[in-house]
Amino acid sequence: MQFLPRVPKWFKFIVALLLLPFCYGAARASGRVFAASGNADTIWVALAAGAACWVVIYLLLPKPMWIYVFGHELTHALWAWLFGGDVKKFKVTSAGGHVVVTKTNFLIALAPYFFPIYVVAVVLAFLAGNLIWHWQAYAAWFHLLIGAAYAFHITLTWHILQTRQSDITGQGYLFSAVVIFLGNITALLIAVPLLAARVDLAAAFGWWWQFSCEAWLQLFRLATGR
Repeated sequence: MQFLPRVPKWFKFIVALLLLPFCYGAARASGRVFAASGNADTIWVALAAGAACWVVIYLLLPKPMWIYVFGHELTHALWAWLFGGDVKKFKVTSAGGHVVVTKTNFLIALAPYFFPIYVVAVVLAFLAGNLIWHWQAYAAWFHLLIGAAYAFHITLTWHILQTRQSDITGQGYLFSAVVIFLGNITALLIAVPLLAARVDLAAAFGWWWQFSCEAWLQLFRLATGR
């Protein structure tokens, strides 16, 4: 990926430290959202089944790296377009990919690690099918595919993170870890309430804010001895 001048890594490191309480708040909020949505059995069974199917494929068959790399580079491109940039070059192989864009920032660089593009593709396909052909009766298959696509995102993202990634080193390790964590948690805090319909989005993000403020308050008390 082509990078334009960016914020110094030392500044991003400080920002990452300041965001750690929000990571704590996000983790606690996601736990509460999952707990409140736990009785949505028909959804969780299908999601878990889809995830389990993918994990079996991941463990027993060759990893479909070309498909993952295509989604990875396409995510860079989509987020570049989102921020008003253009794509000048797009190359994908099973060994790796390359995309050249005219504009970049930390979100464009790190988006493939927290934006599950194939989950989004499944959602858009189902919404279109439901609008045209009324696919409500196939909701269980939709949830199964969502589980498989999200497990695909998690497992193969973890797999490629075992090797050096220029997206990560370019942004700094701590800053990248914080952004990726918050990005994935944000996706869950949006997706779980919408899928399970047991918690509304306002409550989910309200819990995030509440727990983050509690973390900041605790740190303030520790720092001041109060």
